[in-house]
Amino acid sequence: MRRKIILLFLLISTLAACSMDKNEVKDSPLYEGRDLTIGVVGKIPDVRERNIVFKNIDLNDIRKGNLSSKYDAIFIMKEHLIEAARAPYAKIYKNYGIPFFFIESKKSHVPFIEAEIEYEAFPDTDSGEYASGYYHLSNDTEKSWGYGLYNDTVNEVNILDVFSRIFMTIKTIDQ
Repeated sequence: MRRKIILLFLLISTLAACSMDKNEVKDSPLYEGRDLTIGVVGKIPDVRERNIVFKNIDLNDIRKGNLSSKYDAIFIMKEHLIEAARAPYAKIYKNYGIPFFFIESKKSHVPFIEAEIEYEAFPDTDSGEYASGYYHLSNDTEKSWGYGLYNDTVNEVNILDVFSRIFMTIKTIDQ
């Protein structure tokens, strides 16, 4: 009887491990480019990379001046999204000269760059994005990105993968 219980436990453990693996991205490459310095409005994220330097900033720092000489990108974390989408910031995102990434926004980059759109009123996208990015290169050129989680599953492995992909995007902007 004891042997059957042990075998049953092993079988359940194996099945549980297999089912969890289906919801985690496999072979997620690390960003291995040059060192990046990223300003973060909110809590600094945990990442796998060692060549990323995060520095806490606040929205007033963005309003005050040119941070593009200090940072390769700005991350705005979930707890600051509503405030960051207020009208005065839209012009800043369009004229700053570095990319902005809105982490855990379900609304894409649009409510951040359009002054007349309120964040709360803008509909959630059905894209499954975990983060979106926006970079205004010139009057005629802008880029935006969306980063989804593997199988739309929120877990540490998938979130770490999103950040690695964002770092790779930042590297391509620099080239």
